[in-house]
Amino acid sequence: METNQRNNQTPLSNIPSKQKKKWSKKKKIIVLLASLFTVFLSVFLFLFYGPWSGFRNFWITSAMTTMSHQYLATWFYSDETIQEVLEANQLIEVGEVTDPDLITFRKYNGNMMIYKNKYEKEILTKDPGNDLYKVIEVSGTGFEGFLVAIYDPSKISLATSKYLGTRGESITTVAQREEAVIAMNAGGFYDPDWNSNGALPHGTVIKDGKIVSDFEDANMGGGFIGFTEDDKLVLGKMTKEEALEMGYRDAIEFGPFLIVNGKSSFIKGNGGWGIAPRTAIGQRKDGIVLFLVINGRIPNSIGADMVDLTEIMENYGAYNAANLDGGSSTELVIENKIINTPVAGGENGLRDMSTFWIVKE
Repeated sequence: METNQRNNQTPLSNIPSKQKKKWSKKKKIIVLLASLFTVFLSVFLFLFYGPWSGFRNFWITSAMTTMSHQYLATWFYSDETIQEVLEANQLIEVGEVTDPDLITFRKYNGNMMIYKNKYEKEILTKDPGNDLYKVIEVSGTGFEGFLVAIYDPSKISLATSKYLGTRGESITTVAQREEAVIAMNAGGFYDPDWNSNGALPHGTVIKDGKIVSDFEDANMGGGFIGFTEDDKLVLGKMTKEEALEMGYRDAIEFGPFLIVNGKSSFIKGNGGWGIAPRTAIGQRKDGIVLFLVINGRIPNSIGADMVDLTEIMENYGAYNAANLDGGSSTELVIENKIINTPVAGGENGLRDMSTFWIVKE
């Protein structure tokens, strides 16, 4: 009886090899998944709650300045931690209004010039046959972008959506309609769900010396950014009545201001605006205007913070400079070609917006 029981048991060596392989593969997959989860959890905990504050600062400041994605910070951190990080990362603007008399237009003949540094040489060495603008590639730790020098500020104006107040338009549509050689996004707009149609620009918009939009909403710091009748970029915190008295021909409200009258803002930490695609505008003391766009949220360019923007503008001699709407709004078109890498997700990565800085022949 005992012998028969032994004979009825199937020896382990006689289990079909396919069955043994099947169980072996399952175990391997389970072990692999468990290992990957452990690694992921360890990295997550280290980045979000570890002793290194760099990632925590980046995450909280980036989320809290999106307005509509602040939950990305509040999900993981207490109000006390968020406030602590925001206090450690701030930008304190210069409390001045641009003095237009300090901007003196100058023309360069390009003969036997002595340049202060490599940045000035890049700006003042024009491309052969192009006296209107020059594109300069810029880069830094974790970001790449483009700086455009516009040699004649009188060629710059503000364009708006044809349907302002109802819906925005894409930058390519506006550039083609306006016959613009260069177009760059300008101010922000009411975007409560991060998916609006770009109809309502933040604050007051002045075009051709007249107020064309005046939507009262939370302004993203800063104040008026625009050009006066004598083509000088003026930055200032003021009422719309004061802006008209200042002589703005074209202006939007946004910020923060990076440089005013040659004085840079005080930046603590990363400035409190996180890292993202960026757009900025500036003017040198000689009148040359600088358009700046930084790619972000892509593998080869994460984005820039306020420190990066200010340093680039300082390097290239900006005497006045301000941050413009960034993130998925950062867009640059030159001669009907999209130059940067927009990340809005629409056609060609573009989104409909309200206001644009354009350059015409």
